[in-house]
Amino acid sequence: MPPNCLRRVAFVVLAGVTTAVSAQAYPTKPIRFLVPFGPGGVGDITARVVAQKMGASLGQQVIIDNRPGAGGIVASEIVAKAAPDGYTLLLLNNAHAVSMSLFKSLPYDTLRDFAPVSSIATFSIVLLVNPDSPIKSVKDLIASARASPGKLNVGTIQIGATQHLSSELFKSMAGIDVVHVPFTNTGAVLTGLRGGSVQVAFEFIAPVVGQVKAGVMRALAVSTRSRFAGLPDVPTVHEAGVPGYEVMSWNGIGAPAGTPKAVVNRLNRAVAAALALPDVTQRFQEMAVDARPDTPEGFRKLVASEIVKWRKVIEGAKIPKQ
Repeated sequence: MPPNCLRRVAFVVLAGVTTAVSAQAYPTKPIRFLVPFGPGGVGDITARVVAQKMGASLGQQVIIDNRPGAGGIVASEIVAKAAPDGYTLLLLNNAHAVSMSLFKSLPYDTLRDFAPVSSIATFSIVLLVNPDSPIKSVKDLIASARASPGKLNVGTIQIGATQHLSSELFKSMAGIDVVHVPFTNTGAVLTGLRGGSVQVAFEFIAPVVGQVKAGVMRALAVSTRSRFAGLPDVPTVHEAGVPGYEVMSWNGIGAPAGTPKAVVNRLNRAVAAALALPDVTQRFQEMAVDARPDTPEGFRKLVASEIVKWRKVIEGAKIPKQ
């Protein structure tokens, strides 16, 4: 073998040995965990709970770095361009699947530029009406919409949000003609529902579960395939009249593409250990969140399937690209 070829082979072998050794020693310094929205929300809190427990398991601090802005693009671009060494992580979430079809261009590709580590949690959407509404079930909702096409108003937060896309998927699968009314935030959606400007609302369970239990709002159904434990008498949309309907918002952890597999697996084990702790389970249940650990391969399949799913919804609803 020529000397230059021998040198190349030696370099590749040495690089592989060095990577294996560094992965074995990982982590040797604090890890930065970027969250693409501000502090205080359910997604941010789930990230903080898991980060604290991961730090204890890994023997290094996992530091939350809130970087809201541009629909999650700011934080995502930072991580996509970071060194693939396991010391910069991103809270991947449902918006990363949606944004692939919602934006004209992105400075990263959700599947190509991130190495999935594990999902963390799933969140359900709930269909809401006023307690005095004549609509008492999903079947009533569909019947009312079909009796008066284009007359029923459905409220969600802004166009392109998971709540909005959930309503568009429902509209398509139920075969109904309803009017979407976008609001700036959850409080405004609920005010619109109480005031009668919308007759139905789609919102995450977490901020409204207390009002449902208090009878201030009536829950018709939840969007996930399984019932929510905190509202056991509320059926799923699938059960209640739209077979096959399922919306599951989610979050998880991603690292820059090219991060060594041994490092990804080490992080994956730390996530699984954190989510298995009883106090983490309890904290999640208090926030109406279901823990969902997964393998890196399983998480990648979830992200890929969600990209395809929401592309079809966005194109079907003719939502303009931003």
